[in-house]
Amino acid sequence: MSGHSKWATIKHKKAATDAKRGKIFTRLIKEITIAARSGGGDIDSNPRLRTAVLAAKAENMPADNIKRAVQRGTGELPGAIYEELTMEGYGPGGVAIMVDLTTDNRNRTVSEIRHLLSKNGGNLGESGCVGWLFTKRGSISVSKDAIGEDDLMAAVLDAGAEDLRDDGSSWEVLTPPDTFEPVLNAVKAKGLEPENAEVTMIPQNYIKLEGKEASQMVRLLEALDDHDDVQHVYSNFDMDEAALASVS
Repeated sequence: MSGHSKWATIKHKKAATDAKRGKIFTRLIKEITIAARSGGGDIDSNPRLRTAVLAAKAENMPADNIKRAVQRGTGELPGAIYEELTMEGYGPGGVAIMVDLTTDNRNRTVSEIRHLLSKNGGNLGESGCVGWLFTKRGSISVSKDAIGEDDLMAAVLDAGAEDLRDDGSSWEVLTPPDTFEPVLNAVKAKGLEPENAEVTMIPQNYIKLEGKEASQMVRLLEALDDHDDVQHVYSNFDMDEAALASVS
């Protein structure tokens, strides 16, 4: 099964066209700041920071913004002190949800996320209640029009990829987290520009919703994604074709 549900594919397409550059920059700045605070400001010795900076450059973030975010993380510039936390729960139809957050006010953020869940047919669970359903993996999507399966497989397997899967109009390359960067470099060395490249949490299986439950779940995921403190939202939600057509 593909590492991405139909909703995840739609979300990436929507992100490419929605006017949410400010929101994207805010998330990336937080990630750069935290990575620099936890592992230092040298990208050569801090893999997390290196990945965050690459993501920021892919979104055309100005170099000065990146530099200031690193300096806030290392303490060279003043700035908010962010705390990382993960909240777990359930959406409509029993769909599993994990939300990665960075916040300077834990109590406020927990209260607001709990409210978003309950308002949209979900509920907050205990820590670990759904985490076991997910595995951390690198995911790189490449258009089928850009390269054939055999050529791509030869390049990515040599670089440390774990699997290559058919994801409809794209090939999806899955990697262990520690080989994500060399595999991504191998893809780019073939002259390819990935449609999406990230280290994410991939569910073991999916729950397919339809009708009212699917629409409600989409509203919940969009509400979570729009929250200022949310870095990533993971779920094992998938949609039937009718629901897919209504939001694509």
